Amino acid sequence: MPTPKPGRLLKDKLQQGDTVYGTLIQHAVTPAMVDFLPEGALDFVIVTAEHNALDIADFLPLRYALAAKGIACLARTHSRSSPDDVAKVCDSFDGVVIPYVEDVELCKRLAAAAIYRPLKGEALERVITEGKWPSEKTRQYVTGEKCADTLFIPMIESVKGVENLDAICAIPGVDALFVGPNDMTTNMGIPNEYDHPDLIAMLQKVIDAGDRRHIAAGCWFGKLEQAQRTIRQGARLVVFSNDAVLLQSAIASAFGELKKA
Repeated sequence: MPTPKPGRLLKDKLQQGDTVYGTLIQHAVTPAMVDFLPEGALDFVIVTAEHNALDIADFLPLRYALAAKGIACLARTHSRSSPDDVAKVCDSFDGVVIPYVEDVELCKRLAAAAIYRPLKGEALERVITEGKWPSEKTRQYVTGEKCADTLFIPMIESVKGVENLDAICAIPGVDALFVGPNDMTTNMGIPNEYDHPDLIAMLQKVIDAGDRRHIAAGCWFGKLEQAQRTIRQGARLVVFSNDAVLLQSAIASAFGELKKA
């Protein structure tokens, strides 16, 4: 029996109500680094070229190295409005993370680009608006084979996004909700105040909205106590720190102790 794909493993955990753990990779593209990851520590990583000079393709060797360890590799798109970008990412990675989702109709089309590949044009529009497939054979191929293991995760990063959450959660194919705290707090008028009661309350709204649809939700944090607090709130998608911060913290801790000798 073939080993399940990492995307399938992650999907199954989310659907079973498990808490899953991952991190952001923004700089590390050397696949050899995967050999140094502790066994069982990560369920997934999110690679991103959004805030650096890299391209998504630069992370492909890392994606295959992670797959050998059973770790899903999701990619955050540059664009938040291009179905073509979404489809391209999903043809190469285990799933896609879309920044700054707040428009419901746009989200429907971005999700469709991920989970209904390779349908396009009028045929895709009929599936989205009417639920009508070209044939049952096409439906089974798309949903049961081609896209069965693909994950689609919108990022909720604005007050409007939270206001539209129930409709976003109702879109077929939404596997989890991921809050970006920098954009969210800036949109709320409390930039980078990650311990502000209003942000904590907003995260609870996102978690609760996801729970009503059995969809995991979570928020990125770089501080352990903030991540733990959100887990206590019910977060099941735990995205902790990133490659740069983890390296910085490890070096600061180790050399800080050395210099006390």
